[in-house]
Amino acid sequence: MIRSIHRLAGLAAAIVLIVVSLTGAILSVFPVVAADRTAQPLNAGALIEAVQLSVPGAEQITVDDNGAMTAVRFGAEGLEQLRINPANGEVLGPVTANGVELWFENLHRALFLSDTGHIVVLIATAAMIALSISGLFLAARRLGGWRKLLSRDRGAGAGKLHLKLARFAVVGLLISSVSGLWMGASTLGLIPEVAPYPDWPTSVSTGLSPASELPALTAIPGGEIRAITLPRTGLPDQAYLVETDAGAGYVDPGTGEMLTWADRDGWSRVMDVMHLLHTGQGASFLGLILGLASLGGVGLSATGGLIWLDGKTRRRRDSVANAPAHLANVVILVGSEGGSTWVYARALAKRLTAGGTPAHVAALNDYTAASYATAKSIVIMAATYGDGDAPASGARFLAELAGQSKLPKAPVSIVGFGDSSYPAFCAFAGQIAQAVHDRGWKQQLEAVKIDRQAPQQLEDWARDYSEVTGFDVTGFTDDLPARQTTHLRLVSKQVYGEHAQAPTAVLRFARPRPSLTDRLLSRGFAGYRAGDLLQVVPDGDTRSRAYSLASGSRDGFIEICVRKQPGGLCSSQLLALEPGDSIEAAVQVNPTFHSDPGKSPLILIGAGAGIGALAGFIRDNRRRRPTALYFGFRNRQDGLPYEDELTQWQKDGRLAALDLALSRGSKPRYVQQALLDDADRLTDLIAQGARVMVCGGREMGAGVRDALDRILTRGGSSLSALRQEGRYVEDVF
Repeated sequence: MIRSIHRLAGLAAAIVLIVVSLTGAILSVFPVVAADRTAQPLNAGALIEAVQLSVPGAEQITVDDNGAMTAVRFGAEGLEQLRINPANGEVLGPVTANGVELWFENLHRALFLSDTGHIVVLIATAAMIALSISGLFLAARRLGGWRKLLSRDRGAGAGKLHLKLARFAVVGLLISSVSGLWMGASTLGLIPEVAPYPDWPTSVSTGLSPASELPALTAIPGGEIRAITLPRTGLPDQAYLVETDAGAGYVDPGTGEMLTWADRDGWSRVMDVMHLLHTGQGASFLGLILGLASLGGVGLSATGGLIWLDGKTRRRRDSVANAPAHLANVVILVGSEGGSTWVYARALAKRLTAGGTPAHVAALNDYTAASYATAKSIVIMAATYGDGDAPASGARFLAELAGQSKLPKAPVSIVGFGDSSYPAFCAFAGQIAQAVHDRGWKQQLEAVKIDRQAPQQLEDWARDYSEVTGFDVTGFTDDLPARQTTHLRLVSKQVYGEHAQAPTAVLRFARPRPSLTDRLLSRGFAGYRAGDLLQVVPDGDTRSRAYSLASGSRDGFIEICVRKQPGGLCSSQLLALEPGDSIEAAVQVNPTFHSDPGKSPLILIGAGAGIGALAGFIRDNRRRRPTALYFGFRNRQDGLPYEDELTQWQKDGRLAALDLALSRGSKPRYVQQALLDDADRLTDLIAQGARVMVCGGREMGAGVRDALDRILTRGGSSLSALRQEGRYVEDVF
C-alpha cells in the first residue's frame, strides 16, 4: 500500500513538482539578497520623527518580512513609495518592483493559471507530503528499521542516488510543502487569515506631541514594527495605528497613551510561522537551506522517474510467452520488487526450453498448486524487500500456501536474492523455506541465498540443481539479456611466462569517457571498483567472458590480468592484442567481492591470474589497512605479474606482508601450503577480525578452503563461521 501511494503520487505530480521545486529554489535566493541587515533600527517614536523630516507628508511606514522599510505618501504625481533606512529614517531611493522575482512567484504559486493554477499547485504540494512520508517509511523498511535510516546503503544506480537525495532533502521538503499547503489554502479562503484590528478609540486628545516623546511609541523596538499609519493633518480624532509582531493598537498623538490594543490571534501567528518557513523572508539563510532542499526535490523526481522507467522496461522485456502452467515440466515462480529477479527467471526458463524442457514463469502471487499437474520441479526465485518484507509480486504467497489444502507433487527449490549488507538478508526466502518445511513440501535442494546477484553463487546453484534434477541449466546466466558494450582501447601490455604453455598478461585499457547519467548514478565505467567484472565479448561469439578488474574508476584506467587457456577463444584473442587494438566490453558489478572499508586486517589469497583483483585491492589501500598477500605462481623465470608494484606497495605501507609460493621453483609449493606454513600468523590475524578474500582457479580455491578450515579448526572456529560473519569471500573460476 505504501509503495503504491509513493509510486502513484510521484508519477501523477512529477512535472508540476519539478517546476514548483525548481522555482522554489530560485525564489529562496531573493530574500538573501533583499534582506535588510541594519545593525540597530530606530524605535517607533524616533523613526516616525525621522521619516517625517525626510519624507514630508508621509502617511504610512511599512516593514516587509525581510526588514525592508517603505514610506508612503501622496504627492503631485499620486502614490509615492520610498525606501527608508531603518537606522536613521533617511530616504534610500524609490521602491522598484523586481520583475524577475514576480515572474517566478507567479509560476511557483499558480503556473500562470490564476485560481486553477493555485489548485493544481496545492494538489501537487499535497502529493509531495504523501511522497515524503511514504518515502520515509519505505527507506526505513529498505534499511532495516528507523534506527538505521542514516546507515550506509549499498544499493546501486538510480535507487541509491534517490535514497541519498531523500536523506538530504526530506525534512526541508516536508517543511516547505506543509507551509506551502497552508499558505495556498489561505489564499483560496480555506483557512482564515485574520489580521489584528483594535477597536476605534472613543476619545483622542487634541494636542500633538513629537513622536519621539510619546511613551507607547518609544517603547516599541524597531525590529518589531510591521506598519505605522500616521494621523492625517486637519482631521479630528486621529491617532497613530501601530502594528507589531505582537498585535496592533492606537496610540494617542498627544499623550502617547496606548488607547486600544488587539493581540495577534492564533491563526495569525501560525500564518506568520508558515510564511517565514516557506518564503525565508525574515530568516533568509533558513530559506536558502530550504531552497537547496527544493533542488533535492528536482533530483528526487528525476531519479524516481528513472527507477519507474527501469522497472517498466524490465517488466516489458520479461513479459515474453512461455509454456502453460499445466504443461510445464519446470515451474519458476518469481517474487520481485524492481524486476531484476525476473531477468534471472527468464534466463533459466530459456536454458530449460533450449534443452527440450517446457518451462513456465509466473509471479509468486499466482501460485496455484492444482495448476502444476505435470511439473517435475518447482523453482521459487524470491527477492526480499526492506526489513524482511515480501516483494510486490510475492506479497500474497505465504497466505496462499497456508490456505491451500493440497501441495504440488513436484519438489521445490528455493533461491533467495538479497544483499548481505542489510540485516534481513534473504529473509523472505527464509520465510518461504520455513513455511515449505512446516507444510511438508519436499525440497530438492537446501534453500540458497544469492548475495547481490553474485555470478559465482548463481552458477554454483545451477550446477547443483542440474545434478539433482537432470535438467542441465549450467551456465544459464549466459542467457541473460546482452549487455551494452563499449570499445576499449589497449594502452599497455605485459606478458609473463611467455615460454610456458599458458602465459599470463596484464592488460591496461584506456577508460572511456562516461556519460553524464553514468557519472551521476556512479555506474558502468563511471563507478567500477577492483573486484568487479569486465565482461568481454570475443570476436566470433555473442557470449561474454568475465575477468576480475584490477583497477577502480578513480585509477583512471581499466586493467585485467588474463591467463591464456588452451583452446580458449577469448583469452587467446586478449593475449594477441597489441597497444592500440580494441575490444568490446562492459562492466558488471560484483558487490560480494569488494574490499569494503575498515581497519581490521585483510588477508588476500590468490594464484595465477587471480592476482589481478588482489593487486587492485592493494593499490586502493590508501589508508594503509594491514594487508597480507599469499600469492602462487609457476616460476619467476619470466617475471611475476605486478612484481615491481608489489615491491613499491610494501615500501609505502599498502602491503604489510607478502608470501610467494612457486609451484615450479627450487622448493616447489602451492599457495595452500604457504597458508599452512604461516598458520600462526593467520590465526592471529583472524583473531583480530581479519577478512579473507580469495581469487583464482577453482582447484586452487578448493585447496585454500581446505587449508583454512584446518587452520581455523585448531583455533576452535571454522570456515563456515567465517563465511556467516561475512569475513570470507571468494571469486573462483
